[in-house]
Amino acid sequence: MSSIKKEIKTKQKHRTFNPEQILLWVGAVMLVCGVFLFLLTFFPVIKQEVIYRIEANTTSQSKKIVPVNSEFGIVIPKIQANAKVVANVDPLNEKVYQQALTQGVAHARGTVLPGQTGNTFIFAHSAGNWYVANQYNAVFYLLYKLVKGDAIDIFYQNKQYTYKVREVKYIDAKEVNYLSPKTDGWKTLTLMTCWPPGTTMKRLIVIADIQE
Repeated sequence: MSSIKKEIKTKQKHRTFNPEQILLWVGAVMLVCGVFLFLLTFFPVIKQEVIYRIEANTTSQSKKIVPVNSEFGIVIPKIQANAKVVANVDPLNEKVYQQALTQGVAHARGTVLPGQTGNTFIFAHSAGNWYVANQYNAVFYLLYKLVKGDAIDIFYQNKQYTYKVREVKYIDAKEVNYLSPKTDGWKTLTLMTCWPPGTTMKRLIVIADIQE
């Protein structure tokens, strides 16, 4: 009996792991982690898409949406967007705007405030710290569903300004002329987000005009 135990212990002592099995286990763990990270990162995007599809099949889109912030907020009824707008954010300072984007969407410093003549520029994008930005800025991921004539409501100092979409376009990430376009005396609104979601490849731009 003791000889059998001794033989078993000897076999266990000299047992070796198959390198292929180790690689398979490592690969499986990495795959699971990758899927988990992907779902965690893009869950807000998926959530917004699901909510939109559900709302599209109900009459809830006709219900009035109460802004989360009437001092400076944005509501887009068609896509059920409702967010705080952080005022006067430097769009060229990544550290500054990334911090602002954890609170809502950002109003670009140097552009006019709602109701004023000129261009009001509001953005939410994922350059740099894309993981954090994705978690907070899913509110703008459905901008691509907007078409000419759709309404965008901006609330500023407890007053509501309604804009109608004039144009939706995709532009190169390096184009910055939309920060200060020629408005010819009009009161316009420009919304911007990165496209596709989670990348910095392109910019999705929505241009709208105020309704007075």
